[in-house]
Amino acid sequence: MIQRGIATFGLDYGKCPPWLFERMVKLGRQILAVINEEYGPDEFIKRIADPAWFQSLGTVLAFDWNASGLTTILTAALKEAIRGDERNFGFFICGGKGKTSLKTPDEIQNWGEILSLPEPQTNNLVYNSKMAAKVDSSLVQDGFQIYHHAFFFSKNGAWAVVQQGMNAVNQSARRYHWYSKNITDLVVEPHSGISSQTLAKTLNLTAKESKPTQELSAQLVSGNYSSLMKDIQILRKHYSEFSQSLKLRQNQQTLTLLNLENREFKWHPVVTENFSKSKYLEKILYKVCDAKPENYERLVSLEGVGPKTVRALSLVSEVIYGAKPSYQDPARYSFAHGGKDATPYPIDRPTYDSTISFFQKIIDKLKIPLSEKRKLENRLVGMVD
Repeated sequence: MIQRGIATFGLDYGKCPPWLFERMVKLGRQILAVINEEYGPDEFIKRIADPAWFQSLGTVLAFDWNASGLTTILTAALKEAIRGDERNFGFFICGGKGKTSLKTPDEIQNWGEILSLPEPQTNNLVYNSKMAAKVDSSLVQDGFQIYHHAFFFSKNGAWAVVQQGMNAVNQSARRYHWYSKNITDLVVEPHSGISSQTLAKTLNLTAKESKPTQELSAQLVSGNYSSLMKDIQILRKHYSEFSQSLKLRQNQQTLTLLNLENREFKWHPVVTENFSKSKYLEKILYKVCDAKPENYERLVSLEGVGPKTVRALSLVSEVIYGAKPSYQDPARYSFAHGGKDATPYPIDRPTYDSTISFFQKIIDKLKIPLSEKRKLENRLVGMVD
C-alpha cells in the first residue's frame, strides 16, 4: 500500500546561515544514529514519509516550522549527515532541490552498483522515483510546480519520496510525501495524512472518482491515432473565448451542449489552452497511440507524457464520453496535528502526543549536554503554543 501526504507552506526566500546548517547536520546525524540503533533503517524511511513527523524533525533541528525552506534544508542536512557512512546507517538519500533533483535516477543507479543490487531492483527504485514525480506534477494538477525531489530508500528495499512544488502566484509551496511497503497502485491512491493551508482548483486524476477517466484515457490511446484526433478536433472546432458548444449525434439521437464555460469547462485547466493546433501535443499523442500502453500507469510513464497530455485526454473523456474526473483538491486539512482554534479541525492530541513522545525518547538518548536536551524539548513542545 502506498501512503502519501501533502503539506503547504509560504515561500521562504531567505538562506540558511552556515552556522545553523552545520549544527543541523551534527544534531541530525545523532538523531538518525539513535533512530537507526533503536528501530532500524526501515523505521526511518517510514517516519520520513510522514509529513507531521518530517515537520517535527525540522522544528527540532531549529528551522522555521512553517517555511518552505524547511523541506529543502532539512533534506540537504540529512543527506550531508550520513554522507560517507550510508552503508552503516542502512539507508540512502538521493536527489534534492533544483538541478540536484534531476540527478536522482543517476544517484540511485550509482548506489545500486555500489551495493551490488540486482538490476531489476535498482530499475524498480528508479521507476518509482520517476513515477512519484510524474504523478504529483501531472495527475495532481493543483498549480504547484515540482522543484524539489528526494528519494529515500533502505538496504531492505523500503522507499519514500519527499518532494515539493512551488506556486508563484499565491507565494506558497506544497510538500508531497510517499511511502511504499506493499505497492498496489501508483496512479490510484487517495492521499492520506495530507495537510495544507490552502485549497486550490485541482484536476485530481489520482482520486478514486477519476478511475473512469483513467480507464477511458487508456482506451482512447489504445485505438488508432486518427480516431483520437477526430475527438480532439471536435473540441477545437467548438471552442471560443466566450462560449463552448458541442452537438453530438449517435444513431437517431442528437445531444447538444451549450454554454459550458460556466460549468464544467470553467474548472478544467485545458480550456485556458484554447485547444489550438499543437504540433507537440499531436506528436506525443501519436507516440502514445503507437505504443498502445496496456493501462493508465503505463500511459503516464511514457516519455513525453506530461500535464498537457493527460489534461487533453481527460477533457475528451469528460466532454465527449461523460467520464468526469475529480476536481477536488486532495489536501484535506491545514496543519499536521490540527489548529488551536479548531480550524480547520481540533488538535489531534493522541497523534500530537505520539510525535512528542517519539522525539522525547530520541532526545533522551542523544549524547549532548543536559542543557541542550532541555532546549530541544522546549522547542518541540513549543510547536503547539
